Amino acid sequence: PLRRRDLIKQQREACGMELLKMTNITKSFSGVEVLSHVDFSVERGEVHALLGENGAGKSTLMNILTGVHQRDEGEIEFDGEQMHDISVKRTEQAGIAFVHQELNLFNDLKVYENIFLRKELLTKLGTLDKRAMLEQTRQLMSDLGVDIDPNALVDELETSKKQLLEIAKALHANAKLFILDEPTTALNNAEIEHLFSIVRRLKEQGKSFIFISHKMNEIFTIADRYTVLRNGCFIQSGNIADTTPEAVTRLMVGSSYSEASVYQPRQLGDVALKLEHLSGEGFENVDLEVRKGEIIGLTGLKGAGVSEMMQAIFGAMPISSGTVYVNGEPLHHGGIHNAMRHKIGMIPANRKENSVIPDFTLLENNYISEHTLSANHQLIRGRKEVAQYNRMRDMLNIKANSHDDLILSLSGGNQQKVILGRWLTTEADILIMDNPTQGIDVGAKIEVYRVMNDLVKAGKCVIMVSSELPEILAMSDHVVVMRGGRVMADIDRDTPHFNSEDIMKAAWGGELD
Repeated sequence: PLRRRDLIKQQREACGMELLKMTNITKSFSGVEVLSHVDFSVERGEVHALLGENGAGKSTLMNILTGVHQRDEGEIEFDGEQMHDISVKRTEQAGIAFVHQELNLFNDLKVYENIFLRKELLTKLGTLDKRAMLEQTRQLMSDLGVDIDPNALVDELETSKKQLLEIAKALHANAKLFILDEPTTALNNAEIEHLFSIVRRLKEQGKSFIFISHKMNEIFTIADRYTVLRNGCFIQSGNIADTTPEAVTRLMVGSSYSEASVYQPRQLGDVALKLEHLSGEGFENVDLEVRKGEIIGLTGLKGAGVSEMMQAIFGAMPISSGTVYVNGEPLHHGGIHNAMRHKIGMIPANRKENSVIPDFTLLENNYISEHTLSANHQLIRGRKEVAQYNRMRDMLNIKANSHDDLILSLSGGNQQKVILGRWLTTEADILIMDNPTQGIDVGAKIEVYRVMNDLVKAGKCVIMVSSELPEILAMSDHVVVMRGGRVMADIDRDTPHFNSEDIMKAAWGGELD
C-alpha cells in the first residue's frame, strides 16, 4: 500500500500547479521589519499548516494575502494570476476566504441572512427572495453535512455551528482557498472531528486550506504540509509525514521543549479553598479541597459543569446550596467583589469577551481590578500604577513597547499575561485559570507554566481548567474529572491512574479500577 506522502504526491500531480505562491514577502511597520523575504506556497487540494509562535509573522503574512496590509516587497500569484493592488474585496472575489479565530458573523441576523449578506437574491419585482435564499442555505448546509436551521438567529447558535457557518459562507462565495485561524479553540473533540471530516471532504473536491493552530495533535492529524516562521523569517517547509511534533516545536521556538518536563515538585500547605456539597447551575454536590502551593487540574467533556462551577466560586454565577470556605472561613455569596476581597482571582476562558477591555491601554487593563477593590480611593496615582505595571511586565515577560499601547496591539499570549498580571496586582492567593493557554503559542505556554510554578512556590494555589490532557498531566498535583456536573474521579499525581487513558475513561463515565 502507498504511504500517506505518496498519496499526497499523486494528488498534487493530478491537481497540477500551485494554487498560491508568495515570494520574497517583506513588510515593516514604523521602521520595524516584521516579515523578511518570506516564501510560502500552497498546493491545490492540500491542507497546509502555517506554524510559529505569536509574533512570528503568521497573521501579518495572511493579512497581506487578504488585502488588510500591503506588502513592501515580493510577489503573490494565486490560481495562475499575479495579484496586484490587493484589497479585501478583490481577495474574496479571487476565491480566498479568511475564517478568523474571532468569528465575523452578525449575531442579530439569521443564518441565511449572514450567508447572503451583500449578495441578496431578488425577485422579478426587486424584492428580497427569501424563499430562494432559505432553500439555497438548506442545500448548502446539507452538502456540508451540517444541521443548522437557516432561519435560526446566529446569536442562538453554539460556537461550533458558528464556525461551520463561517465555512459555509466561504463555500457559498466559491472560495478555493480557506484560511482557518485557530478553528478548534472553542470546540470539543466530537466537534473537532466533525470539522476535520468537512475539511477532508472539501479537500477531495480540490479545495485548499491554510491551517493555523498551536495544537500539534491537530496539525499532525489534518495537515499534509507545513511551513514554520520565526521572528518574521521563513525557517522551513516540508511534509508532515516526514517530521515529528518535537522537531516542529524546536523549529518554532528555536530550542527543544517537552510538556512532560514542566512539572516541579513542591511542598503543599494548609487548605486554602474548600468546597462542601456545592451545587449550582450545571454542577451538584461537589466536594473539593485545594491547598496552598498546589495546582489542581479540572477537566471533563463539554457540559461537564467545570467552567460553571469555577464561575460560581468567583461569584459570577449563583450557588444554590453548599458552602465555599476560604482559609477555613465560609465565603458568603456576595458576588464577584466579595470573591475578590477574599483574594480569589479568575482568568475566564473567553479572553475577548470576559477579560480584555479593548479600548483600554495595557496600564489600564492591568490596574482595573485592583482599583475596583480600593474604590474608596478616588484618585489613580499614575506613577504608582506605572511602577506596578512595570513590575508585572518584568515578572511575566510581557512583550510590549509602552504601557500606553492598547491591549489589542499585543499577541494573544501577551494579552493573557496582562490579564494574569491584573489579578496578581490584587494580591490574589487563589487563582482560577479557565483554559489559560487557549489560543496561545508554544513559547507563551512555557512562560505561563513558568509563572504558575512560581506562584505556587510562593504559597498561592492554582485551579487550572483545561481540556488539553497533556497540559493537565504536565502541571497538576492532582486531577479532578467531572461529568454531568458531578466529580467522577480525583486522581493524585503519584497514583497509577494519573494518565490520559484513565482520565478520559472517567470523563466518559467509566469507573477506574
